[in-house]
Amino acid sequence: MSLTVHPFFEATSGSYGFIVANVDARCCAIIDAALAVRGSSTPLNTDTADLMLDWVDAHGCEVLWILDTHIHADRPSATGYLKAKLPGACTAIGANTPGVSGYDRLLRDGDRIEIGDLCGRVMATPGHTPGCVSYQFETFVFVGDTLFMPDTGTARCDFPGGCAEVLYHSIRRLLALPGDTRLYVCHDYGGDGRRNRFVTTVAEELAQNVHVGCAGGSASDLDRFVALRQGRDQTLSPPRWVDVAVPANLQCMALRDIQFLVNQTRHERH
Repeated sequence: MSLTVHPFFEATSGSYGFIVANVDARCCAIIDAALAVRGSSTPLNTDTADLMLDWVDAHGCEVLWILDTHIHADRPSATGYLKAKLPGACTAIGANTPGVSGYDRLLRDGDRIEIGDLCGRVMATPGHTPGCVSYQFETFVFVGDTLFMPDTGTARCDFPGGCAEVLYHSIRRLLALPGDTRLYVCHDYGGDGRRNRFVTTVAEELAQNVHVGCAGGSASDLDRFVALRQGRDQTLSPPRWVDVAVPANLQCMALRDIQFLVNQTRHERH
C-alpha cells in the first residue's frame, strides 16, 4: 500500500495534524495543521506547520490539499499560512460551516479527495460543529474532534450550532465502519499519565469509549449519550483563545492577519 500517515503534534493545544502521502505518486494532503498562541513578545508560533513543510521538502512531495475537519475553537489553523507557502494546494473545509470564507473549496458529504491515484471521500460528521467532516482514505479516517481516545470520549457540543443528538448519529456512522478501520483524532492530552496517542480503531472505540462504547443505536442509548454529553459540557470553560481562533479560522486568515487579531485581543483583555 502506498498510503502513509505522518502525525505532527502541537503541544500548546494538544493538537495533532497529519500528512497523508501517496508515496508512489509523491503527492500528499495536509489535515488539521495548527498554529500555536504563546505568551511571548511574538506569540504566534509556526513551528509545527514548519515541520510539515520540512517533511514535504525532504520527501519531494507535492501538496495537493490543505484540509480542515472543522473550525477549531482552541487554536488558529495553519491553513492560511501553509497556503501562502504552497499556493498550488487546494484549501478546503466542510460546506455546512456557517460564515466560512477564504477557502478554495467547500466540501460536501461524498465528495472525492484525490491524492494521485488514491481517492478519499468526505464524510459529514456534524455535532461538535455543524460543518464537521471526516476524511476517509482506504481504511484510515481522520475524524477531527468527533471522537477522542476511548478514555476521553467525545467532543463537546456547546459551541454555536453544536448538538449532542446530531453528534451521536455522526459517531454511529463512524462506528458502523469495519472494526479494523483506523480513526485518527485531532486532540489527545495523555490522561492518567499515559503517552499521547493519535490513532485508535472502530473496534477499540466500540469496546472501550467511555461515552459511546455501549451505544447500540437505540432511543435509550441516544438519551443516555445526550444527557452525559450535555452534563459534561456544562462543566467546561471556553477555550482560552476562542476569540482569536474562531474568526481567524472562519476566514482562513494568513499569518499576518492572525497576528494582528492576537495583538488586538490581548490589548482588549488588558
